[in-house]
Amino acid sequence: MILSIDTSAGTSVALIEDGVVRAEITVDDNMRHAEVIGETIAKILSTTDTKPSQIKVVVAGRGPAPFTGLRVGIAAATMFAAGVGAKLFGISSLDAIAFNELTHGETQPLLVTADARRKEVYWAIYEGLDQDGVPVRTHGPAVNKPQDLEELLKEQNLVTVQAKSPMRASDLGLLAHNLQKANRLDADTSALYLRAADAVEPKPNQRFGKAVSG
Repeated sequence: MILSIDTSAGTSVALIEDGVVRAEITVDDNMRHAEVIGETIAKILSTTDTKPSQIKVVVAGRGPAPFTGLRVGIAAATMFAAGVGAKLFGISSLDAIAFNELTHGETQPLLVTADARRKEVYWAIYEGLDQDGVPVRTHGPAVNKPQDLEELLKEQNLVTVQAKSPMRASDLGLLAHNLQKANRLDADTSALYLRAADAVEPKPNQRFGKAVSG
């Protein structure tokens, strides 16, 4: 059994068994990841009558995505895997979206984008599925303003089809199933932020306000 967790957009959790989606819950709210992740995982287990110890693989969506939401899903996956002794792996969330589109015969090259805020988009381009049923990424992931991305595509003479599927943990889990069969799952669960976080630590010994004379 594979438990897949992704919080790159909303909060999405799915249970995959032998390549079949047993259950999936997606909460589209992109602000309340921390509030809903625990109860969402619990509901998945209860509705499928699954004991935590039965989960052998946990997969976390690595984004790219904004800092706060993304780290909730990765942290939840990490803690759950540690608690039940499951193996932990990471997959790009954009790869999972591409997997859905390409599995259903979408035209290629396929451009997958996601909201990066700051009037920017995360993006990657894919050219079909390989022999293991895994999307072949040819460009990205990267982050750009939409107009800059359009210019880049023109410069490289790339005519793409825009993916329309939302991010779903079921696609993440089904892709993980294919990668597992091919012994290609990656243990890297580091977050793909692609840019610095909005909040940064102050420089050492930095002073705030005006100095007060003695």
